[in-house]
Amino acid sequence: MPLSEDRRIFTPIDRASYKWKREYNKRTAVERVNSRIDQVLGFENHTIRGIKKMTVRCGLALCVMLAMALGRIKE
Repeated sequence: MPLSEDRRIFTPIDRASYKWKREYNKRTAVERVNSRIDQVLGFENHTIRGIKKMTVRCGLALCVMLAMALGRIKE
């Protein structure tokens, strides 16, 4: 079956394989980070205008999240 037929049903990686599970776990991890950025760090309701300002704030938010994770590991 060619992949161009229906990519949602006929994926390049078999859904029953371990590789699919690893790839899907990466996706859910990214979604958890995105959710944390939106809800906990207040990006859901922001008043920032401009892509440069938003890029800086997102970078700072990710640095804060990494620092918190590092603090928890050292604790």
